[in-house]
Amino acid sequence: MSLDPGKLRALSARHAELSALLASGEGMSGDEMMRFSKEYADLDPVVAAIRDLEEMKSHLAEAEEMREEAELRDLAEEEIRSLKARLPEAEKELQQMLIPKDAADEKNAILEIRAGTGGDEAALFAADLFRMYQRYAESRGWTFEVMASAENDLGGFKEVSAAVSGTGVFARLKFESGVHRVQRVPVTESGGRIHTSAATVAVLPEAEEVDVEIQNTDLRIDTYRAQGAGGQHVNTTDSAVRITHMPSGVVVTCQDEKSQHKNKARAMKILRARIYDQQRALADAARAAERKGQVGSGDRSERIRTYNFPQGRVSDHRIHLTLYRLDDFIVGGESFEEMIGALIASDQAARLAEPAEGG
Repeated sequence: MSLDPGKLRALSARHAELSALLASGEGMSGDEMMRFSKEYADLDPVVAAIRDLEEMKSHLAEAEEMREEAELRDLAEEEIRSLKARLPEAEKELQQMLIPKDAADEKNAILEIRAGTGGDEAALFAADLFRMYQRYAESRGWTFEVMASAENDLGGFKEVSAAVSGTGVFARLKFESGVHRVQRVPVTESGGRIHTSAATVAVLPEAEEVDVEIQNTDLRIDTYRAQGAGGQHVNTTDSAVRITHMPSGVVVTCQDEKSQHKNKARAMKILRARIYDQQRALADAARAAERKGQVGSGDRSERIRTYNFPQGRVSDHRIHLTLYRLDDFIVGGESFEEMIGALIASDQAARLAEPAEGG
């Protein structure tokens, strides 16, 4: 995809305009100053890359002129070879910088996993996925905190959620949203038959209070006694909390902490993330047709990946990538990182192929 010269000129002009505005500071409110400063900071590396590219092209033109002079021909040829080798990489880097950024990419994330079809085996698979993400988070130095969970009698999860914090968490995990399918012989299967089960993963950007406003009058908060697997009471006080956001119908339950106050704080964190995710989905709806081919659609009902244990393979159906290193993948190893990298690269390629918006 070639770079649009008109767009590059417009970005350079906007950068110069912002520089002059910020230098004078006249008639600007504090909010405007912050907004313009952020826009300037975002544009700065892009404009630096544009200048570097223009400089390389200028040097190439000069070298091609030098080639006409016999005594400078060898030096010019060497310079031309060097510049022609560097130009494609410089253009590619600039193209990637021009890809529209997801405002949530740098946010932390709320990870939610729910057992789907398959009963106890689906719950055990949900627990496997949960541990996979936990180990991957540890390998990247992220913080991984269990927020809420509901176990079955075999130690699997009917549903479980965690807060994942660190650098670029949402950017790396957002493509995990969707239906994950497993094919294997369950521990509960005496006849050795392969079963197919599923679990649903949702990765939500963690929302701050400034991202989404929730009115207390829109909430119904119920408290009750926490229960463990099999329905037994795990404590004798009404510490479990269920929060219902009445306008959206979103319901969040937390009972893992013994403190009602802590359960409520955790439930509000999850609730805020779910409502923010809903708002993002509505905002993206206008571009839904364009985004159909992208891996980042976040459709929770879409089957995105199959984990086939008898064959030792994991296949991502969106990018048609199959890896025969399932044992490494399921513990969040290098194969998992390879899959994440391939999903990000595919998304970038799809965004680069989109017609430029505006100019």
